[in-house]
Amino acid sequence: MKHRSVSELVRDQVLVELPPEAKAREAARLMADRRVGAVLVTHGGRLVGIFTERDMVARVVALGLDPDQTDLSDVMTRNPRTVEHSAPTVEALRAMQRGGFRHLPVTKAGRIAGILSLRDFASSDLLEIERAQDLERAIAEGGTPSD
Repeated sequence: MKHRSVSELVRDQVLVELPPEAKAREAARLMADRRVGAVLVTHGGRLVGIFTERDMVARVVALGLDPDQTDLSDVMTRNPRTVEHSAPTVEALRAMQRGGFRHLPVTKAGRIAGILSLRDFASSDLLEIERAQDLERAIAEGGTPSD
């Protein structure tokens, strides 16, 4: 099986980003317009957070906050986990599964290079992760993996 790198998935990606003082409604409109599920929150070209559809629901709407008055800095996930662009896709997918998130910012030499979404992964990536998890379970149980 050919092992792909994260850079192959974000190669031609246009970044969707806003500053921390942008409002939640602006982020929601941008996500809807660009048909994406997350916005990178940046300050001076540096990643400071991520705001997702889930954040809009759980941190704005569910709490009754006014999206026109709510700064992203108040409802974003601060200092999100990232993956280096040269990492294998399987490593990125594993990080997303273990962390329980659907979006993962990609960096290259400390700069933002893109963002991964679960939908970016091919079924072969998902199958490879399942096989690795089966192997890990079998080893932990003291058995041998099945094919």
